[in-house]
Amino acid sequence: MHKDGVSFFFAGILTGVLAACVIGAFVIRSDRSGGSSGQIVLKLAHGLDEQHPVHQAMLLMKKRLEELTGGKATLDVYSGGVLGGEVECLEQVQNGQLAMTKVSTAALEAFLPEMKVFSIPFAFRDHDHFWKTLHAPIGKRMLKLGERANFRGLCYYDSGQRDFYTTSKPIASVADVKGMKVRVMNSRVAMDMVKAMGGSPCPTNWGELYTALQQGMVDAAENNWPSFITSRHFEVCKYFICSGHQSIPDMMIIALKTWQSLPADVQKALQQAADESEAFQRDLWTKKSEECRKFAESKGIKISTPDIESFKKACAPLLEQADYADIRPLYAEIQEVR
Repeated sequence: MHKDGVSFFFAGILTGVLAACVIGAFVIRSDRSGGSSGQIVLKLAHGLDEQHPVHQAMLLMKKRLEELTGGKATLDVYSGGVLGGEVECLEQVQNGQLAMTKVSTAALEAFLPEMKVFSIPFAFRDHDHFWKTLHAPIGKRMLKLGERANFRGLCYYDSGQRDFYTTSKPIASVADVKGMKVRVMNSRVAMDMVKAMGGSPCPTNWGELYTALQQGMVDAAENNWPSFITSRHFEVCKYFICSGHQSIPDMMIIALKTWQSLPADVQKALQQAADESEAFQRDLWTKKSEECRKFAESKGIKISTPDIESFKKACAPLLEQADYADIRPLYAEIQEVR
């Protein structure tokens, strides 16, 4: 083949690959005649089940985006991890295969060190302070930090407060955590927190945690009420301890290149739809958490409140470690939010 022919051949392949990357994140839907209908379809995936408040909020966002754009734009929502778990979906957003996903800010610590501040134990005085912080200038800045890692934050979702639950004994104070093998997220802050409490942090895949608890590979885990129930961990853990040691927000993110490629009117509509879904999810989360607690009570789960001050005292030195010097100003800013 002539060298120019070869050049054109490989150029065609390269163009096709680039086009495939864009199409992976979003497509322009065709009409029945085969022409372009002009509808922008954004692919959104996550690992939660369809009854989860986050999924329900995404469906509202889809509905509102269609209404606000007159059908010009919509979402294709994939639930239940069919396109991968949280980490896989995040990676797909970063490399342009997926338009949008939901991710815990704890999972973003590896890409954006500033996100560690949201995971600091007892960073928020209460739930009202938590939401005031997310809507304050610091919260808005954090949404945009992802641009350094090829994505942009659109809004936050509530993931409640994180509490401990155990297989064999209640936790009355931080002293009871000593020597316990505690499952944590793959987060530096979470691991340092459990060490500060005297426990042994065990990062374990969420899908493998039920078996790990059942077989005694870990003694305890920590998460919110809906996760405790939907994972069926209540079947193997009979003690739920309302420690409220962390309140880590979820974030709805969109691939930066996808966002930049959207027309200005679609960007505006998508942001409004995301904001409305945030308010909807926040209310739904509160109701779901109350339902799950009542369900746990009906199953005989022993619910208790420990000596919170003992946990705060144990975790206080965390910020003094050298590895956390970079977020001390951010932590101070959170404490000033009123």
